[in-house]
Amino acid sequence: MRERSVQAAVNQIIEELDRLIPAYSSNPADAFAEGNVAVCIIDHEGMVHGKVWGTNKIRGREFFRLAWTKASQVWITGMKTGEYEKKLFNGEFDESKFGIQKPQLVGWEGGQPVTLPDGTTLSVGFSGFRGVNDLDVVVKAIAAAGKSAG
Repeated sequence: MRERSVQAAVNQIIEELDRLIPAYSSNPADAFAEGNVAVCIIDHEGMVHGKVWGTNKIRGREFFRLAWTKASQVWITGMKTGEYEKKLFNGEFDESKFGIQKPQLVGWEGGQPVTLPDGTTLSVGFSGFRGVNDLDVVVKAIAAAGKSAG
């Protein structure tokens, strides 16, 4: 995929997140972030894209750090963050395989590889909601972005 196309896809995903985040933030179980959430997307070339939402820059910074950590772990391993932890602790591979030591890994949900309709893979980390919704909001944004692109 040409870089311009990757940037266009990332922009569409972020636009869809702009639209979806208020509904997730209004859920009392996900309101702990008070609208301060972040996404980090690492493309196939290692370019980092992202956005921080909310008015509290300190909380936004922390959520972006978590989103980047999730996305970078996915970028390195090719696995969802929770899946990587399970496989590591089940002894399916040695922690040296990917160079992420146990104290540094992200075990909770929120990081996932996603494949765009053209086959381009992105490593996405989202932080600010419960892990299941960190994953869900991204899946919905990508699906909606795919529909608007077609």
